[in-house]
Amino acid sequence: MLTGMQIAVIGGDARQLEIIRKLTELDARLSLIGFEQLDHAFTGAVKEKLDEVDFSTMDTLILPVPGTNLEGQVETIFSNEKVILTADILSKTPEHCTIYSGISNAYLNGITKEAKRTLIQLFERDDVAIYNSIPTVEGTIMMAIQHTDFTIHGSNITVLGLGRVGMSVARTFAALGANVKVGARKSEHLARITEMGLTPFHLKDLENEVNNSDILINTAPHLIVTARVISKMPSHTLIIDLASKPGGTDFRYAEKRGIKALLAPGLPGIVAPKTAGQILANVLAQLLQDDLRKRKGKVK
Repeated sequence: MLTGMQIAVIGGDARQLEIIRKLTELDARLSLIGFEQLDHAFTGAVKEKLDEVDFSTMDTLILPVPGTNLEGQVETIFSNEKVILTADILSKTPEHCTIYSGISNAYLNGITKEAKRTLIQLFERDDVAIYNSIPTVEGTIMMAIQHTDFTIHGSNITVLGLGRVGMSVARTFAALGANVKVGARKSEHLARITEMGLTPFHLKDLENEVNNSDILINTAPHLIVTARVISKMPSHTLIIDLASKPGGTDFRYAEKRGIKALLAPGLPGIVAPKTAGQILANVLAQLLQDDLRKRKGKVK
């Protein structure tokens, strides 16, 4: 239980509703910032504006998956209010206050460091990333079907990266009957691809591996699908880039070449916000309960 814990949930999308639901069930007291247009009411949660919140009482701040933008603005789809998170706001919180976000950026890293507060990025956790790979794969399949005129079965799929998402994507498309080859850099990843019964190749050879790709799925968070790579693709190739913005694809050149390239970060929140929210809620609940037990232990 989270009885006595004061939490501020600042902005977010439908995933945050599952987090709010879970935390109120655990008896936490919630201040909801950026939710004034939300019709649903949660027992134990109060809608407030940013300047109305007493941050000196907050044990935890929960931000949306993207955290903030580079100007400090927090996404608020249930509000027209512009919410800007600053180091001054964070400095008003107790020293033990922890900030949770899905991912971070230079701005959010900077203000948490300036305020000397702990920032935890949930998407850096293996459990969250692995659970999230499930709706990510389903969303990728949906996009592949919507944007092609051929079946996945029998098509040539190139997957870039064998991380937590790449592995799930490669395995699932192979299970659907596609011919899947996977590009990676680490020798252990190339070995794992072979063990999975898929075709491995080193990413340094990417230019030579895309000449028969029907669908290319990128999970690498840096520019890897360059103009040179795209120039070697068939004109019908569909690129689905799952990396966080700005992705790992030269979208300008893809458009010039007439190749459809889709940037699709955050698929779990789009195709399955309830499930994606429950994943975050369950992990957050465990982390917050552990944090509360530690603080109670120190008090004693």
